[in-house]
Amino acid sequence: MTSTADAEAAANELTPLADYLGSVLRRLRPLPPLDLDLTQAYGNVLAQDVVAAHAYPAFDQAAIDGYAARWEDVAAASASLDGAPRASGVRLNVVGDLGAASWRPVRLTAGTCFSVAAGAPLPAAADVVVPVEWTDQGMAAVEIFQAPKRGYGLRRAGEELPAGTLLARAGTEINPALVAVFAATGIGHVVVRSSPRVVVVATGDELVDVGRASQPGQVVDANSHALTAAAVEAGAMAYRVGICDDDPEGLRGLLEDQTLRADLIVTTGGTGTGPGDMMRRILSRRDGAVTFQSVALYPGTTLGFGTVGGEEVPIVCLPGEPAAALIGFEVLARPAIQLLAGAEPVFRPSVRAHLLETVPSPAGLREFRPAHVAERRGGGYTVQPLPGGPYTMSGLAEANGLLVLGEKVTTATAGSTVDVLLLDRRR
Repeated sequence: MTSTADAEAAANELTPLADYLGSVLRRLRPLPPLDLDLTQAYGNVLAQDVVAAHAYPAFDQAAIDGYAARWEDVAAASASLDGAPRASGVRLNVVGDLGAASWRPVRLTAGTCFSVAAGAPLPAAADVVVPVEWTDQGMAAVEIFQAPKRGYGLRRAGEELPAGTLLARAGTEINPALVAVFAATGIGHVVVRSSPRVVVVATGDELVDVGRASQPGQVVDANSHALTAAAVEAGAMAYRVGICDDDPEGLRGLLEDQTLRADLIVTTGGTGTGPGDMMRRILSRRDGAVTFQSVALYPGTTLGFGTVGGEEVPIVCLPGEPAAALIGFEVLARPAIQLLAGAEPVFRPSVRAHLLETVPSPAGLREFRPAHVAERRGGGYTVQPLPGGPYTMSGLAEANGLLVLGEKVTTATAGSTVDVLLLDRRR
């Protein structure tokens, strides 16, 4: 684990985080849009605006069960104050029944009505549907005791959504209700942003699978599980490959194989300069396609980025320390996924917040510290740093924000205003 003192000593040789991120993201391009059948569209983000092909409702129809009539024929009906029938009701001949599946056009004449079910097409000349409970429910003839207002109980063609209506803009996530709107207005296919396929690989001879306790010389692989979950949360289709030993040929072969199903590869471990840091050794020698940079980031100063394979699939290389890997994912891999998906903005939202506790920060490094953010009564936010600092996984698990302290900050005092990245969690 890198100490604060070591981080400060190396700070003068580090690339500013903003410069590094800019150089990486400029090399990425959004994936091509994808045309999907409506049945597969849920959860995707629209790449194009969607306009109603047809009106909804598509035809004049009954909104309730009742009797479709001409308002002028029922206007004289009345009811007593307590709702009991009176003799002044109107009697109409029932000339037919119309259900939702009726299709033959029919027309009302004076003194007649049709019994209709909700969703049934209205007969021509009908401009009111009288509820069943306002009648004697007659079959050949019906007595109407109360007259609704003109237009009651019916829906006109295009009343809710005329043809040509903008149903949803590009960038909208498709939910079940939106699927219903698209279907009802004649939309069978939509163009969406492709969800990036992200492959996650953990490297290191010391790694062992979950379900067993660590022994000296062994570390349980938490990273590949955590980063796969983080990629899914970022909107990717994520695949966890699991553990790859520090075997040069095996690692090269694995990366080559994974380029066939990946839009982005995320690795963890082996980014340093030690004897066991095989990821850096292997990828740094491949025609400079992947570079490892010392970045002014705390925790985890060393990040790698480049491309692998004949298809030049982007690869992000993160540190092996779990908290540093998760912070590195938030800072670098998550924006890369968002950019590949065509999302805007690519970064998480941030707020300015009132700091509740004084915290130190290493000079020359941009620190990301787990914190709890809360809204204040009357507006604004407060932020409470969580115990243990940025290297604690338990702190990250509890955090709903990341306190961001800039390179020039060595002490952030209680009561000062600081930047906080908001995580997609509710506490």
